[in-house]
Amino acid sequence: MAIGTRILNGVERIGNKLPDPVFLFLWLILGLIALSLVGAGLGWSAVNPVTGDTLEAQSLLSPENLERLFIGMPSTLADFPPLGIVITIIYGASVAERTGLFGTAIRGALLNAPKSILTPVVVITGMVSHHASDASYVVVIPLAAVIFAAAGRHPLAGLAAGFAAVSGGYAGNLFPGASDALILGITEPAARLIDPSYSVNIAGNWFFIVGVVVVFTPIIWFLTDRIIEPRLGAWTPSKTAPVSDAEERKGLTREEKRGLAWAGLAILGMIALWTLVTFLPGSPFVDPEAEPAQRFNPLYKSLVAFFATTFFVAGGAYGAGSGTVKSHRDMVRMMVEGIAQLAPYIVLAFFAAHFVAMFNWSGLGPILAVNAAAGLKAIDLPAPILLIAVLLVSCFFDLFIGSASAKWSALAPIVVPMFMLLGISPEMTTAAYRMGDSVTNIATPLMSYFPLILTFAQRWDPKFGLGSLMSTMLPYAGSFLIAGLLMIAAWVTFDLPLGPGVGVHYDVPPPAAALQPPADGGISGPVAPPEAAAVAGPGVASR
Repeated sequence: MAIGTRILNGVERIGNKLPDPVFLFLWLILGLIALSLVGAGLGWSAVNPVTGDTLEAQSLLSPENLERLFIGMPSTLADFPPLGIVITIIYGASVAERTGLFGTAIRGALLNAPKSILTPVVVITGMVSHHASDASYVVVIPLAAVIFAAAGRHPLAGLAAGFAAVSGGYAGNLFPGASDALILGITEPAARLIDPSYSVNIAGNWFFIVGVVVVFTPIIWFLTDRIIEPRLGAWTPSKTAPVSDAEERKGLTREEKRGLAWAGLAILGMIALWTLVTFLPGSPFVDPEAEPAQRFNPLYKSLVAFFATTFFVAGGAYGAGSGTVKSHRDMVRMMVEGIAQLAPYIVLAFFAAHFVAMFNWSGLGPILAVNAAAGLKAIDLPAPILLIAVLLVSCFFDLFIGSASAKWSALAPIVVPMFMLLGISPEMTTAAYRMGDSVTNIATPLMSYFPLILTFAQRWDPKFGLGSLMSTMLPYAGSFLIAGLLMIAAWVTFDLPLGPGVGVHYDVPPPAAALQPPADGGISGPVAPPEAAAVAGPGVASR
């Protein structure tokens, strides 16, 4: 047996033994309780260099923390930042998806693509389709194979390009959406463990995700046209080939075209409305008293509402134009179905929210971050090397745990504060994590959609097995890893902006600047009496 096959089999065995992410968080909570007892007993502590507070390990079985856990359980879930953000966007996105707007727009983009640029159109469409959530897997990937076949090219090359863009390019997009809201929503409370006043907005990685599209598109284009398709060989249509059905590649109907036109007008109207409100005197989207780089922060924070409302209005306009919406009750039903589909995430969010909150109550997160940062400062590793380590850790865990939010909920309370103390912004750390999360899932059979993609492939070639799909996708995964490492290093080296008003570096403010309550009801770390902080001074104590 080849060594590569043995490694993949080993990864599969280990992955199958891991518990469901829900129970993974439950075990983490139990381990956290035990660790808090040890830390409190040994007197673990540190001084937060931002607030000047002395942080001491707290037992999670203390009366105060037990009261927080059992009496405050509903509020702990309700205060979990990603939950409200994701649900808000899903209200609108579910209408846009179920009226057919997302699927029709994707199909129209691919069907009308010129043959000479078919591959990059598939790639960019696949990355933008992340706004359609899981629909991108069941629409873009099989449709890409059909479009390639209709153009006389190998359909499995189209399928590979679609899979690489949708799943491997998961960190890329042209504008923020639900995935940004989810991941950056987890970043904010992690950052507030160190700086209670820190605020993260949905546009915090906007320039970076556009950069992923710019970098990954030519990579997928080159690999598909020059390596993958020649390797697959000439394709001869068989009697069972799905392209003969012509169902998936049929042109848009008159009703669908009218729906898209109405949706386009609705989107333009929403953009005009938001622009008008932004530049009106006394606009709530502009803070004239803030620094120039921060004046539009309220606008960036409003993007959650903007996308939710735009998806809702555009979806309703498409439904009215195409005939998929007969009354307002249809739109209500679609929102209900969208929230129902979110049920698995809500279950996971309950345990993730309590893990994050209990990590905060224990004080272990900032203590670990402060001491680890001190150790890394002594080693004096360059910032790009530190962020590459985050990327590689994310890449490794992606082999076993598919959920991006589950992994980040566990990692963020440690790595975000630690890197802040090393002068790296929470948004940059998040970007490194997201890049790692986008690399390996296209080449591991443990990825939840891998069996579905294999099924799509076998419609064209019944002999195309698991190993065939993995070997086809490995060149993409390897190239994405190299490109991701170079992107992270370049972003830090050249200090490129990650989003509007968001940079690579974090300047640790003087203690007085951070001694303010967290904005928007955020979670703050343990606070010691002022005199204790003054006695402790700015140093770091391990016990």
